[in-house]
Amino acid sequence: MYKLILAGYGGQGMLLAGQMLAFAAMTDGMNVIWLPSYGPEMRGGAASCSVVISEKPVGSPVVQNACLVAAMSQPALDKYHGSVAPGGILLYNSALVTVAEKRDGIQYAGIDFSELTHQLGNPKVYNMIVLGALNELLQCVSIPALHAALEDKFGGKKAELIALNEMAIEAGVAAAKKFS
Repeated sequence: MYKLILAGYGGQGMLLAGQMLAFAAMTDGMNVIWLPSYGPEMRGGAASCSVVISEKPVGSPVVQNACLVAAMSQPALDKYHGSVAPGGILLYNSALVTVAEKRDGIQYAGIDFSELTHQLGNPKVYNMIVLGALNELLQCVSIPALHAALEDKFGGKKAELIALNEMAIEAGVAAAKKFS
């Protein structure tokens, strides 16, 4: 069972990344729950989601002991740092987040996602870089399932976005390899 929390500012795409992860897990034949949470401010406010992936039916969408927390803003880190289970991973944007006190027994994976989006030339792929990185760290869904999620979300009128998003996922995978 994988229990994840993806959190950041509204507009960073953490809800979509969680939704894409959930879709990929369903494509792999897993049971999934995706639970979004929005701040009242919309873009720029708090946004997070919980994703639970399991071979067995999932009883609750509430995630307290996450195997991975992706904290893409300082408020997200402050709120969810304690939610990382012993042996779990805290994935964070090292350009935006400072981890003042590290806990024993969890892995810290700081990646400069802001720089990676700059290298790809499009800040809108931030969430796909995060998705690639977290999947590299956990290996919770297959790469073909991630591609199927991209096809489902960006097929049709948005098909031109698939290649860029695939590159973003690959950039996240490459960045996370030093931690996996």
